[in-house]
Amino acid sequence: MVVNPFKKDEGKVLVHESYQRLLDQWGIPVQEEDIPTSYGQTHIITAGQSIHPPLLLFHGVGDNSALMWIYNISELSKHFYVIAVDTIGGPGKSKPNTNYNKTFDQAIWIDQILQHLKFDSINIAGVSNGAYLASYYTITNPSKVNKMVGLAGGIKVSMLKMMMLFLPEALLPSSDKTTRKLLRKLCAPNTSIVFENNEELMSQWTYLLKYFNNRSMMVHKYRKFTTNELSILKEKAFYLIGEYDRLSNYPGAIEELERNKIAYRIIPNAGHGINHEQADRVNEELINYFGGRNP
Repeated sequence: MVVNPFKKDEGKVLVHESYQRLLDQWGIPVQEEDIPTSYGQTHIITAGQSIHPPLLLFHGVGDNSALMWIYNISELSKHFYVIAVDTIGGPGKSKPNTNYNKTFDQAIWIDQILQHLKFDSINIAGVSNGAYLASYYTITNPSKVNKMVGLAGGIKVSMLKMMMLFLPEALLPSSDKTTRKLLRKLCAPNTSIVFENNEELMSQWTYLLKYFNNRSMMVHKYRKFTTNELSILKEKAFYLIGEYDRLSNYPGAIEELERNKIAYRIIPNAGHGINHEQADRVNEELINYFGGRNP
C-alpha cells in the first residue's frame, strides 16, 4: 500500500497551488525535476549556475522546499548550484511508492539523488529534520560530503520535545489563528512577522496543518550516532542554532555538541524558524563556511 502524504486530494491541490505561488516569490529562475528512486519520485528544485559548487538542501518534517528556502534561495544561488529536495514522505511534490514504507533507507535515497545528478561529492545543509538527514548522510557517506551545516538541529534528537512544542496546535482545527499561535511558539519574540506578513506563507502553513498526513513521515527513523560517527561530524559539520529554539537550544543538546567538540554557533534573536527569522545572517554563515572559512 502506498503511503499518502496528504489526508485529502483537495488538500494536495491547495498545497501544490500555493507551492507554485511561493516559487514565484523566489524571484529567480528555477527548474523543477522529478528524480526516480527506489522509494518513489523525488521532486527537486534547482537554482543558480551549474558551474558553481553544488549545495543540497533539505527542509523540515512537515513543510517543503518552496516554503523553507524562500528567504535564502536568491542569495545562495549567487554562490552555489542549489538543489532543494522535497523530502519523500513530506508534504511537497515527492511521491512515495510501495517500497517507501517497506524498505526505506535515508542514506540510500539521498545517494540515489546524487547518482542521478552525477555528483561525486557535495555540500549539504538542512533545517530541523533536514539537519538530521544532512548529518546522517554525512556519517554514512563521508567521502561524498565536503561540508555540512545543520540549522535548527543538532546531534541529539528529542521527539518528545518536538511533540510537546507542536501541541496542542497540531491537534486543533486548522485556522489562521492556530497557525499564528504555533509560529509564535516556534519563533523568537517578535520575529514571526517574517511569516505573518507574507499572506502566501501563512496560507501554505495553514494548508499543511490541515492536510498533511504526518504518519507518512513516520517511515523516517532516527538513531543515536556512535562515537566514530560523531568524529566524522567533528571534521565536517557546523550547526547553527537559534537563541530561542526550544527544540535545539537546551542544555543536553549543547552539552552533546561540546563534549564531542562539534562546531556550532548560537544565532541571536532566532528560534526554530532560524533561516526565515534571520535569513541574512544564515545566508552569510552558509556562504562563508562552504566557501572555506572556519566556523
